[in-house]
Amino acid sequence: MIGRKNMAKAAPVFLVLISLGFFLATYNLVTTVIQNQRRESSRELIEVRSQDPVVQMPDELKKSMGPKRAFHVALTATDAPYSKWQCRIMYYWYKKMKDREGSEMGGFTRVLHSGSADDLMEEIPTFVVDPLPAGMDRGYIVLNRPWAFVQWLEKAKIEEEYILMAEPDHIFVKPLPNLSHGKYPAAFPFFYIKPSEHEKIVRKFYPEEKGPVTKVDPIGNSPVIIQKSQLEKIAPTWMNVSIKMKNDPETDKAFGWVLEMYAYAIASALHGVQHILFKDFMIQPPWDLKVGKTYIIHYTYGCDYSLKGQLTYGKIGEWRFDKRSYLRGPPPRNLSLPPPGVPESVVTLVRMVNEATANTPGWDSGR
Repeated sequence: MIGRKNMAKAAPVFLVLISLGFFLATYNLVTTVIQNQRRESSRELIEVRSQDPVVQMPDELKKSMGPKRAFHVALTATDAPYSKWQCRIMYYWYKKMKDREGSEMGGFTRVLHSGSADDLMEEIPTFVVDPLPAGMDRGYIVLNRPWAFVQWLEKAKIEEEYILMAEPDHIFVKPLPNLSHGKYPAAFPFFYIKPSEHEKIVRKFYPEEKGPVTKVDPIGNSPVIIQKSQLEKIAPTWMNVSIKMKNDPETDKAFGWVLEMYAYAIASALHGVQHILFKDFMIQPPWDLKVGKTYIIHYTYGCDYSLKGQLTYGKIGEWRFDKRSYLRGPPPRNLSLPPPGVPESVVTLVRMVNEATANTPGWDSGR
């Protein structure tokens, strides 16, 4: 009886010990599983990041770049008033940012594809090239861009080993470093350039033996920082593909005003050149709300708002800034600032336009 009583008293203790043993074993097993899952998740995350083409340049990479790698800023332009006032604003901010800390901006050239000099030659460094033969652009003035770069690269003396292809409606928000890395140029990813969704058309110019359509980057030629030697090879192909695309009714209809952008992306892929894509290369108001870490503001879209600060895109706002409002001449100095509630990106854009116009001699004359 005594033994049974002792056993009865010991049973709960024994059960507790067994339970504790099972708990520890289970805990160790679960911990091991969780740790393995974490390792797998980390491995998957690394793999996903390595596959994701849209990245930001880490600070440590910037620091490890070594000696300064200057790039030449080049933009194509016409002698139309609409193009000229944008170039003047762009050049003003280039000069302000060029020599600041962190900048690797070198020389500057406005590649003027009107075929003759204009009245900005002394104000902005300019290289005059010929336009395409009459009628070849079929009203698509941008088709002159690749032809302009071909001529400039062949005839001009360019000191820098790298080139930034820019546009007149770009404003430098901060000093721009050379974002390219080795054989990989740097480019901005455009949400509306989707080669995979237009595979049938892309394959007309990028044959299957060249590889998957995913090798065609979702970019245009601008902004792109690229080695001069690479651009010298790509530019003639870019020109030829652009013209072929324009002459193909199906392609012309599908790509419309971004046809030349697709042509650059395809030409690059044909030469085996793929780009590092940087989200922070530039912003495009009004869709991008904050300036953040970006380097360029691209004001291609109209900015229309109510006086309450509400976006009215597609409808002329009570307050607006749209570059197309100034096709025949420059905007006036001291544009009104946006109403309260309008995003920082738009406010910054207008402030920077105002600063440039206030400090550019002869602005009101339109030059």
